Order: sequence, then C-alpha cells, then structure tokens
Amino acid sequence: MTEKLKLTFPHPPARPQDKPDFSSIVTPPAGALGVPPPDLRAEESQDYANGLIRVLDNAGEAVGPWADYVAGMDRNALLLGLRDMLKMRAVDKRLLNAQRQGKTSFYLQCTGEEAIGCGFQRQLEKGDMNFPTYRQQTLLIAADYPLKDLMGQIYSNECDPLEGRQLPIMHSSRDYGFFSISGNLGTQYIQAVGWAMANALSGDGKIAAGWIGDGATASNDFHSALLSASVYRPPVILNIVNNQWAISTYTGVATGGSRTYAARARGYGIPALRVDGNDYLAVTAVSKWAIDRARKGFGPVAIEWFTYRVAAHSTSDDPSAYRPKDEARAWPLGDPVERLKQHLILRGDWSEERHTQAEAELLDEVTAVQKEVETHGTFVNPKPISPATIFKGVYAEMPEHLHRQRQEMGY
Repeated sequence: MTEKLKLTFPHPPARPQDKPDFSSIVTPPAGALGVPPPDLRAEESQDYANGLIRVLDNAGEAVGPWADYVAGMDRNALLLGLRDMLKMRAVDKRLLNAQRQGKTSFYLQCTGEEAIGCGFQRQLEKGDMNFPTYRQQTLLIAADYPLKDLMGQIYSNECDPLEGRQLPIMHSSRDYGFFSISGNLGTQYIQAVGWAMANALSGDGKIAAGWIGDGATASNDFHSALLSASVYRPPVILNIVNNQWAISTYTGVATGGSRTYAARARGYGIPALRVDGNDYLAVTAVSKWAIDRARKGFGPVAIEWFTYRVAAHSTSDDPSAYRPKDEARAWPLGDPVERLKQHLILRGDWSEERHTQAEAELLDEVTAVQKEVETHGTFVNPKPISPATIFKGVYAEMPEHLHRQRQEMGY
C-alpha cells in the first residue's frame, strides 16, 4: 500500500495567541566572519551566504575584521547615520499620524529597517542608481532629498514632484539616484541589471543597486535578474531585505527549501553575503565593500539584509491578526537606532541627553515642513492640481492632438 500523498505548509514560529519565538535563529558572535577579497567568487562565499556578518557586539562595541574595514569612518559619519535614522523615524511618525487623521490615503513605515537604506546610500556616489522597492524612503533621506518633495508626494498635492500620478510612497527622483517604485513588486530587480549592463557598455563608471523584499523573491523577475546578472556580470548589487514578513505571509513561504536568500544567489553563480541589517556599522562596512567591488569590475554581488519589520505592512494592514503583538520587542538583533546610539555613547561621542535633544530637533524640523506642505492641500482640505497636468511628462514636445484635447477641456 502506497503512503498517502501530502503537502507541506510553512508556518510562522508564533501566531497572535502565542509567545514570540525566535529560537530557530542562530546569531553568531560579532566579528566571526572576515572581510573577503573583492574578487570573491560564488563558490567561495558559502560561509558568508549562510552566516551573518556582524560588527557591533551585544555591549555595543565594534569588533572584528569588518570593524577595522570601517575604522577610518570619523565620528561625524556615524553621527550623520544616526541623524538619518532619527529623521526617518520622525517622518514615519508624522506621516502615519496624517494618514490616521484622513489627510492622506496610504503610507508604509520602515521602522526597524532604517540602518539598511541609510547606511547603504551614504556609500554611493552621485550618478549611481537605486532601483527600490517598498519601505526604502531611507535611501532618499540619506541622499538629502528635500523633505518638502518627499512629503508632497504622500499628499499628492502641488508639492508633489510627480503631480499626483503615483500611489503615495512610490517616489521617483533621477537626480537623487532613486528609480520609480513599481507596485508590481520584483520588476525593479531585472531593471537594475539592465541599467547596470547599459552603464557598463557606456563606461561611465556608475553602478546600480536592485532592491527586493523577501516575499517578492517568489516573483519571476527575481530569478530572471539573477540569471542575467550571472551571465553578463554587470556592476550591480542585488539587495534582498529579509524582514521576516511579506504582506501577511511568513518569510518561510518564500524561502522554500533554501537555507537563506543569499544562498539562492550562489546557485546562480553570484557571490552572496548575509548581514545583520540592524547593525549600522555592519551595513556600512558591507555596503562599502560591495560598492567598491562592483566599481572595480568584479561583477554582481547579492546581499541579504537580515532584519525585522516592526510596523504593519502598510496603513491597510493589521499585523495583530497574524503575529504576536510583542514580537518586535523579542527580535534578537535589537533596534538599529538604539544599537548605534549605544555604540556612540561607549565611544564618548554621544549621550542620552544629546540623543533626546536630537530627536526633538528633528521632529520639529519634520513637523514644520509637514505643516507647510499641508497648506497646499490634504484629503481633509483638498486643493486639487490642475487637470492640465495630465498632458505633461509623456512627450518631450506635446503633439498636436494633445494640444487640441487640452483646449477642449478648457486648459
């Protein structure tokens, strides 16, 4: 008699009624992995793809070879990173409140993931291009993108540089190295590879960075990007943000039988590393290494940023329906802001008092900009953009039939 056939359904470690359980996560000591050579090959990256690069230990000290790799960073660079993350938190707080007040339609927070985008962006050069996914406003914050433009896009008012043509949080800014976000997740991954291929042919020395979440790695574009990058070896960094949850689906559904997401890239012949995404120094060190590697012509590299999505997937989501309410507090890799703060205090470069003052100053700055942007219109007090804008931005020179249509509309 043959055994009955069956299916396997991955389950998260805990549901709302359970205690948070991260016992399956192996956290190696900080400094356990060394810095690989820039010409690292896929077959040589197994330990990096299955391990976890960490710089800050549990006491907040920077230890190991990767700490030496960024030892040249002065205190101002680290303080700037801390301010970037604090500013992002202030923006998240204010815009979430605005959505709850009915002033805007939609928002996505990146709480708990700030170190990844902030640390990575600060290592790029002008002209490099990010191909982002959701929850990466951090890239814009660290690129010093104007807060008025960032917030205007959320309100879709006349401060919106996209003139209301995109869903809130789907920013786009070529000048700041931020390719348009797509609601069809995964598309930007293969586009990053194509852009990097074009730049390699033009010889302008610029690199691309593709971004994808753990859930979207189940898309076809993820695999197409890895294959194309493996074949043509363009200067592209393929980032995978593993924050443990897709919309409401546990990361195990997308992981499949692979031990890590980084390990998948090795299967395509691409070297890969796995990094503690809540460790700002680790993020900075690995980002610098990967960007230097890509710029020197050693081809693509994949990085899995291991982190946790503290907030809801979006303002349309209620995470208490699928995970314990206190799960974020149990996350074993801590909070990126608190960890960098503690490190700076240990170095004598920061204090609790200065931290409290900086939080207040940044919140005031963000609030002032937000209030100014809201004078140009919110959902509560709408001030619609002229319909004439729908004719802009499609053609370099408006064709005659659009001129006629605009005139017929009275604009």
